[in-house]
Amino acid sequence: MALSLFFCYLCAVKTEKALSITQILLLLSALLVSPCGLRAQIIKDSQSINLTDSLRREFDKGPYFSLYKDNYFTAGGPIGERPNGKNCDVKFQISIAQRLTKSKLPFNSFLFITYSQKTFWNVFEKSMPMADINFNPGIGISKPLFNKDRYIGKATILLEHESNGRDSIWSRSWERISFIASIAIDNWLTVYGKFWIPIVDSGYNADLLKYAGIYQTGVTITTPDKKFWWSVLLTKRKGWNLNFNTTVEFSWRVKKSWNQYLFFQYYNGYGENLLYYKQFHSRLRAGIVIKPKFFSDF
Repeated sequence: MALSLFFCYLCAVKTEKALSITQILLLLSALLVSPCGLRAQIIKDSQSINLTDSLRREFDKGPYFSLYKDNYFTAGGPIGERPNGKNCDVKFQISIAQRLTKSKLPFNSFLFITYSQKTFWNVFEKSMPMADINFNPGIGISKPLFNKDRYIGKATILLEHESNGRDSIWSRSWERISFIASIAIDNWLTVYGKFWIPIVDSGYNADLLKYAGIYQTGVTITTPDKKFWWSVLLTKRKGWNLNFNTTVEFSWRVKKSWNQYLFFQYYNGYGENLLYYKQFHSRLRAGIVIKPKFFSDF
């Protein structure tokens, strides 16, 4: 009976990691000393492995093309000032991701590419000019994370480029290697963290990190039915003092069958866009947002 359990355990774990000789000897010893207790553990481990494999297969069957960050369209202006055509604008974001492989790479990870575009549009001015457009493509490797019977998040390494596509003194650009984690602590609470190794051009935005930041952390709280969302994102600016760019968002899904939410976003700090990254902004905007199915990357 003990030997049959031992071979069953080997079959259960062979797809995850090969056992060493030492592990095999320890397992045999445990079988001889306490076969009943180990049998329960074998069954538990086997069920956990099978469930994780099943969840990963379902994840790989999901769509390769998806949303990456929130996709939104908003309008608004500064806090504490009388709104007019000069200080109000439209801000919208488009963000998509394309998975290139299944989670078959080392550590059960997958390769993907992203493209995000954030636009600031002075629609209330006479000629309705685009004030700034920030282009943000990337390529990365991500590992989906599973716990018990659910998908709880992902860990990602992402190579990003961001620029505003302009030349001369209006040109802004930088690269960064980002390390990102999104974890669902519970079905109502998600935490997010991102820090990066920056490669900042020495041209017209050499001091970008003093304003756009060196890392960020955030939290999202939802109601159980995902009807209401609250999120806070803090981006730490360079320096030893407690200087943060703060983004606070609220979303309300009016109808259960919709994936569109009424959306409010408040931004306080520097670096909201690349062109005017040295200017302080305190702006409240409202509009609509479409959210990714699982996680919204900030």
